Amino acid sequence: MNRYQIGSDMSEENENGEEEGGSGGGKKKLIVIAALALVLLIGGGAAAYFFLFSSSSSNELIEPENDPNAEPESKAYFYDLPEMTVNLNSQNRRAQYLRLKVSLELISQEQAQKIEPFMPRVLDAFQVYLRELRTRDLEGSAGLFRLKRELLKRINDAIYPVKVNDILFKEILIQ
Repeated sequence: MNRYQIGSDMSEENENGEEEGGSGGGKKKLIVIAALALVLLIGGGAAAYFFLFSSSSSNELIEPENDPNAEPESKAYFYDLPEMTVNLNSQNRRAQYLRLKVSLELISQEQAQKIEPFMPRVLDAFQVYLRELRTRDLEGSAGLFRLKRELLKRINDAIYPVKVNDILFKEILIQ
């Protein structure tokens, strides 16, 4: 053997008989690729599970308000309050008025009969509150939502133990 052949044989094998060069790096690449494939398989399986099973369960449960064949859970009774006209609190000399028609949502007609004796108290609570409002307090849907919430609180305080479920505006006019 000549000297060049011995050197080339040495570069292919080290003292322990293992090969050097690109094959050690190839094993590392193979491990990294296998790990990435495993992560992708697990992630894809989890995503498929959530998309397939969560969407099918939500399709089975139809919301009652979206179901056209659903019956109302409970019957409601509506009691109309007399029309109210109050002058609003204004900073300038020009008077502004609020005309309001309201219906109360109750569970039964018996509850309406129970609140009948308390109507002067209810109307007084409404009048006192409404007279302190300004026109800017009633602007937009947020203003009307606050008005509804405040009136509902005041009526339920006035007629306790009977409870009004909701207040429905039939007419609101600001002049």
